Amino acid sequence: MLLLLAPLSSLCALLFALYLALSILKKDEGNEEMREIAQAVKVGAKAYLKRQYLGVSLFFVVVFFILLLLALNKYLVIFVPFAFLSGGIFSGLAGFIGMSIATQSSSRTAAAAMKSLNSGLRVAFSSGAVMGLTVVGLGLLDLSIWYYFLNWYYSTHPIPIGIDKITAITSTMLCFGMGASSQALFARVGGGIFTKAADVGADLVGKVEAGIPEDDPRNPAVIADNVGDNVGDVAGMGADLYESYVGSIVATSALGVAAGLGVAGVTVPMVMAAVGVISSIIGTFFVRSREEATQSVLLAALRKGVFTSSFLIAVISFFLVWKTLGWEHIGVYWAILSGLLAGVLIGLCTEYYTSSGFKPTRFIAEQSLTGPATVIIAGISVGMLSTAFPVIIVGFAILASYFLAGGGVSPSAGIYGVAISAVGMLSTLGITLATDAYGPVADNAGGCAEMSHLAPEVRKRTDALDALGNTTAATGKGFAIGSAALTALALIAAYRDQIGLIIKQKGLSLTLDLSLMNPSTLVGLFLGGMLPFLFCSMTMRAVGRAAGKIVIEVRRQFKEIAGIMEGKTKPDYARCVNIATSAAQKEMIMPSLMAIITPILVGLFVGINAVAGFLTGATVSGFVLAVMMANSGGAWDNAKKYIEEGHYGGKGSLAHKAGVVGDTVGDPFKDTSGPSLNILIKLMSMVSIVFASFIVSNSLFK
Repeated sequence: MLLLLAPLSSLCALLFALYLALSILKKDEGNEEMREIAQAVKVGAKAYLKRQYLGVSLFFVVVFFILLLLALNKYLVIFVPFAFLSGGIFSGLAGFIGMSIATQSSSRTAAAAMKSLNSGLRVAFSSGAVMGLTVVGLGLLDLSIWYYFLNWYYSTHPIPIGIDKITAITSTMLCFGMGASSQALFARVGGGIFTKAADVGADLVGKVEAGIPEDDPRNPAVIADNVGDNVGDVAGMGADLYESYVGSIVATSALGVAAGLGVAGVTVPMVMAAVGVISSIIGTFFVRSREEATQSVLLAALRKGVFTSSFLIAVISFFLVWKTLGWEHIGVYWAILSGLLAGVLIGLCTEYYTSSGFKPTRFIAEQSLTGPATVIIAGISVGMLSTAFPVIIVGFAILASYFLAGGGVSPSAGIYGVAISAVGMLSTLGITLATDAYGPVADNAGGCAEMSHLAPEVRKRTDALDALGNTTAATGKGFAIGSAALTALALIAAYRDQIGLIIKQKGLSLTLDLSLMNPSTLVGLFLGGMLPFLFCSMTMRAVGRAAGKIVIEVRRQFKEIAGIMEGKTKPDYARCVNIATSAAQKEMIMPSLMAIITPILVGLFVGINAVAGFLTGATVSGFVLAVMMANSGGAWDNAKKYIEEGHYGGKGSLAHKAGVVGDTVGDPFKDTSGPSLNILIKLMSMVSIVFASFIVSNSLFK
């Protein structure tokens, strides 16, 4: 009966998201010019997503028929191709809904900021909450539909030989995460390329060469920049965290069954997520701010909501585990608590390294006095330094959750503890994602205020909201990659169990040998450790090429269209939007396909042991690299904003230009390559699980 909380809470989340969306739409949009700017961004964002979804749909059709062919040849359960489609559709839908409300909220946030800082915060945060609650609501709805359908099916139809009903359910559900992961990777990479190409192009020519302010309407790339914030940082992020959310729950459910917990092992993560939904809704009511436009005040306002939700989950989870698993498994509760605590600590670490209120970011700003080179060196060093504590925190969470859940007695129970700690970390996603998704809305509100020539105090308020958004975005990325590392470990364990199940069903003589002395496992480790660097190289080069096209176009318009700099003639905004769209659609294909193809090739040519090593190597290097890139990018961005507040010469100074260069280097770090890595490491694990039977049967390396 407890499992009924999952679909019920999903409906609560979606209904509350609808309520917030309708309340936002009732807000004042501002004057005619503000509405016109918001409309241009909305049209550009929807046009981009339409082209992206058309392209990605072709990929889904091809993969669907490949999976269907494998299912007809008895490599997969017949439901897997359809689960793959549903995962992709729900993931894309989560991103689309979030982006739609975000584009409606920017002018309303700017109009609200004309009244007070708190009014602007409430509109922007409500928009982010729509995104967060839509993701968790759709995620739980998708999971519930599949669970109850498969439960009915396997109650009335024969179960595959050698397994029980609950194992059949979880092993099938495990595969639908591949669709969510695939959609998320295309959304993150494509949106990241679009947004950062436009942002870099706008900054380099507008701020550095022409010396005009950020979001100045004379800049031809300014609308493309605002469109990019929505398609990359909202739609892409929504699809990304939807995938993280459902992936952690499904992997934990499968491992709970493998640990001998039966239906109770599925109940705990599903109901944990349901509790998280209700706690997140309650937490949104605690987000309020005083009228002081400082980051510390605003950050405290957001923290109240997150900490309230975390406290509620910590309390309720105790009774959930006690009543569901019994006192003998109460260690699972402490594993949940370790994940919840790890998420909070990673957020605080990220805040320290990326907020201009602390020493690391101010150190980068100080280096701007000696030019762009020292700014770049300082930003990279801060990013590298920032990896230490998150790695230690995640390492502590793994050890604590493993042994507290009983890993010393039963390794399967310990791995379940690691997996449930990831669910604990993601249980606050409804409100954590709200604090992240609010950032792009605040950024667009600042652009709207600048382009519509609102009073300076309005821009000051939106800048305060935007600066906080950079910190919360970096915090969200750290939170996402931390949970991804724990989820990826759970998926690797699920891959191991799946391979064991397949070997047993097929009666094969293969054995899993994951020892470091096994050369195929060692080769897999090296290949996996290399892949995140190759992936980041491809995505960063893609941003560079696309940004180069934007730079050339902006320079051309400044040179050839008379009256732009005097404000007498409007630039051709649509041209820059089209360039960024075309570049993103083309450049996202190879990096995304690489994530899907490489684990299959490793399995076919190096063997099943190499795949486990490959996934482990990619998880370790991908986690560290993602933290470094996200924090470097966030610190560079806030160092630039710290200079713009009047330090080291303020706007237009040489230090400011050096800070802008650092920010443009950090753009693909924090918004394209870095956040895509957490999807990469989980998608490769999902692909390995889905194609496990095919790899076992056809590997050249037995």
